[in-house]
Amino acid sequence: MPTQPQPPSRTRPNSKTRPPSRTTGNADGSQVIDSDQPNGSIRQSIMGWCFKPMPVMTLAAEAKKIGYVALEGVGAENYPAIKEMGLEISLVGSHGFQKGPLDPANHKAVEESLRKGIDLAVKYGAPSVITFTGMQTPGITDEAAFQNCVDCWKRVTPYAEQQGIQIVLEHLNSVDDSHPMKGHPGYWGDDIHRCVDLIRAVDSPAMKLLFDIYHVQIMHGDVIRHLRRYHEFVGHYHTAGNPGRGELDFNQEINYPPIIRAIRETGYTGYLAQEFIPTHPDPIASLSQAFTLCNT
Repeated sequence: MPTQPQPPSRTRPNSKTRPPSRTTGNADGSQVIDSDQPNGSIRQSIMGWCFKPMPVMTLAAEAKKIGYVALEGVGAENYPAIKEMGLEISLVGSHGFQKGPLDPANHKAVEESLRKGIDLAVKYGAPSVITFTGMQTPGITDEAAFQNCVDCWKRVTPYAEQQGIQIVLEHLNSVDDSHPMKGHPGYWGDDIHRCVDLIRAVDSPAMKLLFDIYHVQIMHGDVIRHLRRYHEFVGHYHTAGNPGRGELDFNQEINYPPIIRAIRETGYTGYLAQEFIPTHPDPIASLSQAFTLCNT
């Protein structure tokens, strides 16, 4: 009788020291991993929006069982309960990617949103607040967009420095148009080199890069070379499988264990958040598999 495809198993990593994990595949492309890995120096988090409609506190409880230490991408009204559970908030939201500082008409709203995010980050012990460039806008040249972004962020970074919070600029892909959260056609910050140039121009220790491995793979590839080149600017990492923004399994092309090792070799000790959209029947099992895979 032929075997049926199985979803990832709900293995719970623990802290015993073992050799590097061994990975095999199920028929559906999910991975079965010999886990029992020691916790790496990278702190793993979960991006909450990907797992709706699962209740936030259900996600938080399952995350803690697996070994995750933080959540992000959930409403601030959940922060107190998440903290009481013993988890951290790894990233605070702000103005969103549609209307960013490349257009001066958005500057007031962007600055207010970032300052509010900084205050929330201080209150709940989060290290970072996210920002975006915004979408390409008719009548605004690349040169003007660049300067507009820099001018806006320069007005906020002194406050971020004072409060000990970093503002992380997310690079997004503009290629995938199959789903509103798998790609962002028209997003101006779709070039990792441009994003780093913006950060350099702001010239503040509070201005960092959110290196989304999924988006970098789509726009540039050569992920390890890029993260090594720009590691001094990185303040946060996101993951997902490509194509499709699904699990980090054998249905996608990104080889995560060597990428995670390369990140660790740069000396990075911040957060890496799982931001994949689950496709397997058991999303908690997928989170467990992703945790183990990235715990190399």
